[in-house]
Parts: sequence; C-alpha cells; structure tokens
Amino acid sequence: MKNIVIPAEEDIRKSLESRHTKYVQDRLAKAKVAVCGLGGLGSSIAIALARCGVGELHLIDFDRVDLSNINRQQYALCELGIEKPAAMEAEIRRFSPYIIIKQDFVKITEENVYELLKDDIYICEAFDAPEEKAMLTNAVLEKFPEKYLVGASGMAGYETGNTIQTRKITSHYYLCGDGVSEIKENAGLMAPRVMICGAHQANTIIKLIIGDEKR
Repeated sequence: MKNIVIPAEEDIRKSLESRHTKYVQDRLAKAKVAVCGLGGLGSSIAIALARCGVGELHLIDFDRVDLSNINRQQYALCELGIEKPAAMEAEIRRFSPYIIIKQDFVKITEENVYELLKDDIYICEAFDAPEEKAMLTNAVLEKFPEKYLVGASGMAGYETGNTIQTRKITSHYYLCGDGVSEIKENAGLMAPRVMICGAHQANTIIKLIIGDEKR
C-alpha cells in the first residue's frame, strides 16, 4: 500500500480558503459545534461539517457501532463494536487530521445536558427517539437561549427528498425534515432521505456560522 504523506495544516487551510474564501473559512475555523447523536443523521452531519473545515466538533453518543447501523450511518464494518464517538473521530481524522474533537460516550439527560453543552455555540439534535428529541430541544431552549439549535423531524421511507425542508421556528431554533414521515412497515430509515435531512442540518449550521442564515 502506498505511504500517504499528510499535508501540513497550513496547506489544508489554504485549500479550504481557495474553495470557501478566507472570510468564510476564518469563521468556520472558530466555530464549536456539538453533534448530539451519531447515528444516520449525526454521522452525516459530523462528516459534512468536518469536510467544510469547522474548527471544533463535540461528538456525543452512548451507543456502539452495530451491524444494523451500516445501511445508513457513516461507519465501516471494521468499526463494529466500537464506541460511536471514537469511530466517528477515526473516520473524520482520515480527511481532517487537525480538527479539534471532543468525545463524550454518554447518554444526554436533563441532569447532564448543561455540563455537556455549556461550551458549544451551535448544537445539532440528531436523535432517533421522539422523547429524546423533545428532551434535548426543551432543555437547550430553556437553558441556552443564546445558543443555536438545529433539529430534525421526518425523514423515513424512500419518497421524494424534495419534501425535506428547513424551517426557522424561532430566532435560534431551526427544524429540518418533512415533519410527517415516521418509521413504519415498508418505510424505515434509509440512507438517502436520512442523508438529505442531515445535509439540511449541516447546511443550516454553516449558514449560521458565517452569518448568512437569511439567504
């Protein structure tokens, strides 16, 4: 196998600036984003943000990579059984070796949410269970009204991805998805629509970071 020489951090930065402009990359490099849940949504969000050059990611999940995850989550078979935050960091390091990554292998609860998220500016809700989505959303809106929250609702099945949209709920809360589709027989979670929704969330975070959320 060919030995790979990792480019210098400055060279990677210049490459990103050539694509995004220095102004945009300066803002992205200073951003701190928490990804809460590293399943289909969260793993896609984390990889998209890292590829864009976001400076710091906080990866939070209490699960391990399972074979049932492979149909829609950004992991490899060689990572089965590995804690998702660790597996996700390993995937990201393959193309973004200098990013700052903080891992928390823990379940987010009402009791620990403040300590977990107090240092993050932008927060992605990427849970599967409705009750966990509601808990995190309510906690962030109550405890961190100054932070930005981007959540998701409705991405199951294989219908057109055009129904997945981003809605501004409040000045600091955005919701992505179709808001309707639920997991049911013959309409489970599949990679395309989950990735589309995750891309909406990552794109919203990017727009907020660069101060262009109105476009």
